[in-house]
Amino acid sequence: ATATGDRGGCSNSTRGIFAGGYAPSVIDVIEYITLASVGNSTDFGDLLASNQNAAGTSSTTRGIFGAGYAPDISNVIQYVTIASTGNATDFGDLTDERRLPGAVSNNTRGLIAGGYANPATVATVDYITIASTGNAADYGDMSVARENMGSGSNGHGGLQ
Repeated sequence: ATATGDRGGCSNSTRGIFAGGYAPSVIDVIEYITLASVGNSTDFGDLLASNQNAAGTSSTTRGIFGAGYAPDISNVIQYVTIASTGNATDFGDLTDERRLPGAVSNNTRGLIAGGYANPATVATVDYITIASTGNAADYGDMSVARENMGSGSNGHGGLQ
């Protein structure tokens, strides 16, 4: 692995993907591992620009990375097709710029929540439809503003 921290991550039942990070400066590297086998990560491609502190989430098909920092706070959403390697593609924009958000998803919808938007932590929750590109829409607000929450998904390859 290239980066030492501050990476976004996502997966399906076959691959785990790590994007961006800091080592010793902000990087644009995307790497993947094959979950069923032991071994080192392999180059997947590059983000649109260097980025750290992005949220990652996914469906079984697409990996999504939203927000981040490099060198300024970002509202950019990027995606990759998990089954094939290549560079990230622009998905759209969040409703506001932030870093350190959390994200959750199922195979249809992704939510990107909270984060830090200078000068304060935010409670904003945005949603996207993973299968189509476009800007995020307002989903509502969390009851408490939070940052650095982590991410999760129920977008597995089995029954839903």
